[in-house]
Amino acid sequence: MQNVAWLVAQADPGKAAGPSAWLQLWPIFAILILFYLLFIRPQRQEARRREAMIQALKPNDHVITHGGIYGVVTNVHREANAVTIRVDENNNTRLKVAMGAIARVVREEEVTGTAVRKD
Repeated sequence: MQNVAWLVAQADPGKAAGPSAWLQLWPIFAILILFYLLFIRPQRQEARRREAMIQALKPNDHVITHGGIYGVVTNVHREANAVTIRVDENNNTRLKVAMGAIARVVREEEVTGTAVRKD
């Protein structure tokens, strides 16, 4: 009985048992916010930019596919989700590729710059 009375006397009723829930959870919230800012947000922005680029494809655009093929868009089949590109001017060689295979649209400065490098 004396031990119980001694333990009750040691407890401070005005003091909380431990840190608040916010103090325990703030590192998790900070990591989640950091993860969003470093990974999710840039990936969404890149996906929006890529979708806008694919939707803006039109004939005579110079493109590069994910396979590294340079070509000029000759026809865009939006309902089939495909693009026809001309890869050789001399033989009039054309390839039909999926719109998702287009890595990027090449600017005119890059087209003339690569032509100068080849010669």
